[in-house]
Amino acid sequence: MTNLVEFHLANGLLVLLKPIHTSPVATFWIWYRVGSRNEVPGCTGVSHWVEHMLFKGTPTFHKGEIFRLVNRNGGVNNALTFTDFTNYHETLPCDRIDLALQIESDRMVNALFDPAEVASERTVIISEREGAENDPRFWLDEAVQAETFKVHPYHHETFGWKNDLQAITRDDLFRHYKKYYAPNNAVVVVAGDFDSVELRTKIESMFGMIPRKETIPSVLCVEPTQTSERRVTVQRPAPTSYFQTNYHGPSTSTPDFFPVLVLKSALSGVSLMSYDGKGAVSKSSRLYRALVETELASDVNCGFRMTLDPGTIEVTATARRDVDMARIERTIFDELKKIQCELITDEEFDQIVKQTEAQFVYANDGISNWGYWLGILEMVASHKMSESFLDKVRCVTKADVMRVAAQYLAETNRTVGWLVPK
Repeated sequence: MTNLVEFHLANGLLVLLKPIHTSPVATFWIWYRVGSRNEVPGCTGVSHWVEHMLFKGTPTFHKGEIFRLVNRNGGVNNALTFTDFTNYHETLPCDRIDLALQIESDRMVNALFDPAEVASERTVIISEREGAENDPRFWLDEAVQAETFKVHPYHHETFGWKNDLQAITRDDLFRHYKKYYAPNNAVVVVAGDFDSVELRTKIESMFGMIPRKETIPSVLCVEPTQTSERRVTVQRPAPTSYFQTNYHGPSTSTPDFFPVLVLKSALSGVSLMSYDGKGAVSKSSRLYRALVETELASDVNCGFRMTLDPGTIEVTATARRDVDMARIERTIFDELKKIQCELITDEEFDQIVKQTEAQFVYANDGISNWGYWLGILEMVASHKMSESFLDKVRCVTKADVMRVAAQYLAETNRTVGWLVPK
């Protein structure tokens, strides 16, 4: 990739520097290879909770001081936990980027986990989950996901199960932090207006003295091959009925990733940057024309996101009032059957390539987007994918799309869920 600087520190920290001199701004992202994928039964949600605790103070930066300092210096900051990663980032005027280095090198090893703060944050964590529970689709997605994955930890939401959140202790959180927060389990991405040689020296100074951890636990679980359709019904208070079906799909690093990405785009539209792999639905896509234009559903979507281990291809729909869910299900499965048996058209393929090119330009437009894009690719595969991403999309053939549709959208590979209003 043009002007990307890549290097490792002796303690194992991978650093990616992307100089962009279009504006006097810089963004600093640190990514840890830990998320809900690294959790065990009884302690689900611990990765997300640890993320919260890293804002609760160190001996150097007291509670609330990180936000105040970043805001006072004209910047913004945030964090995110998902299945395969946890990240923290600050975007600041380029002459203040040293503040981000100070914050992140400090809380990599010095977070306090004060027992009183842990007790206080339990309420916040549970409230976040309960806020998500206000959407009936959360209950359906959680139930379908748990039925889709019997062995692999992708089976639970990043929030974790509520009874686990009520039971997790301060020691559970601190052990998780000490186990996974290490330079040899992290990636730093910096993009913006800076001198690479000067910034490298600063990173080596601030992060280089942090000791590596010799043992980072690996996730060894492999989901067994599904051999028959599974079904789940959820009854919750809801304004209408909801549908979801999950199919086991490929991981990002496998050759089938790009054909499935094109398949998903033909079904509902292109999305690269959304966390859930869904994004905005194209009105020219197959599922939209079959369900929304015919007034069977008020919305429909197909999601396929980038994951480290084999994830899912998801199709979701919201039924219009008084529309039979069985009819919606038949219509969706009919559309999926068509794309398994017939080549997509030249027009469809050309449109997908053009939309992907536009999304890719957007993904690389803006300094903060570079911090996200390079980081997430490194978490689930390799940041080097960015160099060949568009070429690999263009190299997908219509026969490839039909092949992966037949392989992954098979009846025996799906889990079907209905949410029925209670």
